[in-house]
Amino acid sequence: MPVLTRLIPSPVFVEIRPGALDALAGILADQRLSTAGRVAVAISNGSGARLRERLLPMLPDADWFEAADGTLDGAVRLADEVKSGHYDVLVGLGGGKIIDAAKYAGARVGLPVVAVATNLAHDGICSPVSILDNDAGRGSYGVPGPIGVVVDLDVIQQAPKRFVAAGIGDVLSNISACADWELSQRETGEPVDGLAVAMARSAGENLLRHPGALEDADLLTALAEALVLSGIAMSIAGSTRPSSGACHEISHALDVLYPKRSAQHGEQVGLGAAFASFLRGERELSQLIVNRLRAHGLPVTADQIGFTETEFIEAVHYAPNTRPGRFTILEYLDLSPSAIRDTYADYVQAVNS
Repeated sequence: MPVLTRLIPSPVFVEIRPGALDALAGILADQRLSTAGRVAVAISNGSGARLRERLLPMLPDADWFEAADGTLDGAVRLADEVKSGHYDVLVGLGGGKIIDAAKYAGARVGLPVVAVATNLAHDGICSPVSILDNDAGRGSYGVPGPIGVVVDLDVIQQAPKRFVAAGIGDVLSNISACADWELSQRETGEPVDGLAVAMARSAGENLLRHPGALEDADLLTALAEALVLSGIAMSIAGSTRPSSGACHEISHALDVLYPKRSAQHGEQVGLGAAFASFLRGERELSQLIVNRLRAHGLPVTADQIGFTETEFIEAVHYAPNTRPGRFTILEYLDLSPSAIRDTYADYVQAVNS
């Protein structure tokens, strides 16, 4: 009888707890990560720079590099800087921009990356994707996922609450993204990876029903775990499909059409998930998402993130252009601007009733 198995790409270790940062030196001493003790640390000029002083005594032999601008050019410069150092591992210490830069640089020079997150704004802490600004706007680049993830809940509790809330919006959007993937399977025959869906959807459902407030340790733990599961789900699927559907197409369209005005990624995809669920006729789910977004101070209508109704309708209509070949409820319905306007008016009435 044949035995069928598959290898699951995942981090070697995940540390999510108060005080996890104090264990970083011991983690990096793991022979699976660093055989020669050569460690490079990429930091931002914000939270990462502030933590550097705390970590210097723990990592006396590490070399430190600043890469804070979140651009493709900055990530390439970081790769060039660490290339000649013969390092064993590259640590990305900071928010999403620095971790994405570290993942890209690590991929470019063949170094494993450890993500040390100082906020939980989106699922980049464990995903196989780097989001970097380039000359054309903003691009998504496939990279290996981090070999390790460290989340110190004491550090996270000091981060702006808006960043934590944005992470919740990002994870909630998994529910809508998985529904879009299954819609594509029914309509186009696109294969669906059931394990990836189970992980991504479970992460979203857990936060959808979690009663905690932004400052609660239980919620922060659940959010960090959900972001890690979302990243692993993408690695399993070999694409962003389990976490990116119409919700992300709408967010990408806002980034493209209004690059100087776009809000936090998690804020945009949370709103996108609520509206996409409404478009699919899942009115109860849409309202559940709206209620959870509101509970954490997240936007549920376009005006709450600084866009007019007309601008949001334009973004929804443009959204399928951001991911050619991806089939979601937007591609299925193929709505005209006037139809989007009518549906959005119904959505606003429903969420405000």
